[in-house]
Amino acid sequence: MTTFKLGRRAVIATVAAFGLAGPVAADGHQVLDSVHFLIPGGAGGGWDGTARGTGEALTKAGLVGTASYENMSGGGGGKAIGFLIENADSNHGTLMVNSTPIVIRSLTGVFPHNFRDLTLVSGTIGDYAALVVGKDSPINSMADLVAAFDADPKATAIGGGSVPGGMDHLVAAMVMEAAGKDALAVKYIPYDAGGKAMAALLSGEITALSTGFSEAVDLANAGEVKIIGVTSEERVDAAPDAKTMNEQGIGTTFVNWRGFFAAPGLPADKLAMYQDALAKMYDTPEWEEVRARNGWVNIHNSGDDFKAFLEDQEMVIGDLMRKLGFL
Repeated sequence: MTTFKLGRRAVIATVAAFGLAGPVAADGHQVLDSVHFLIPGGAGGGWDGTARGTGEALTKAGLVGTASYENMSGGGGGKAIGFLIENADSNHGTLMVNSTPIVIRSLTGVFPHNFRDLTLVSGTIGDYAALVVGKDSPINSMADLVAAFDADPKATAIGGGSVPGGMDHLVAAMVMEAAGKDALAVKYIPYDAGGKAMAALLSGEITALSTGFSEAVDLANAGEVKIIGVTSEERVDAAPDAKTMNEQGIGTTFVNWRGFFAAPGLPADKLAMYQDALAKMYDTPEWEEVRARNGWVNIHNSGDDFKAFLEDQEMVIGDLMRKLGFL
């Protein structure tokens, strides 16, 4: 059984709040005037949902005055990272969302930067992965997908909203390897964002879609897809009918962390305010509503704990990618 957990721990950060923010709320905590969220991919993907869900919780809970959002696709996320680094001094009010791909893509050399080139703010959530098929697909389970793959691997394409060798590809390869198949024989078709990948699934361009569980839940609730497998250890309340890979005899689990980064050289007091707002967010009903709706797992690691977590992921993911032939 292959178990690949990307962070199942909660590290509670104790961060002093500096009094350099905007207004003060009724309970005495400082409120940030505004946060601008930089999203390295297009609409409909996991980064987009994470940034907008976090902004929704922070503003509704009164921890941030206003939130704005900017989608900046390109280079597998590298365009946004480069922009934040090159324009660091004018982006102290910006938080960029990212996740496991910032580790994967620096390992593969897709872009020259890595997490060490940014200010590490906080890891915030985990999101399981899922494989989905179109609502009218004859495939109803992982056994059906594996049978289709056995019959014609080249005609059984799996798509994803990330680059070849990226996370969606890695998950598809891991799952098929755990099912006893050649991971390198999986035909993977990359799309720039979750929305484009979904369109390809509905048009029949791909047989199945490898995506984040939260995106899969939204699509399933809209009646557009069937979830045929989830990489959680147990079924998730947000989609109780969706079977895990383990239930279907495919022994693999996976959870993708997501978190926030800021421009290099961000002043320490500003960093502390961001970390304090995110730490307080977990105790609010507004956050719990967003978290439950998306089926996310709370994974909170801030500052140095976040750095240690990322360095560990770099080792784990690097080993796995070498095993699967991606490095």
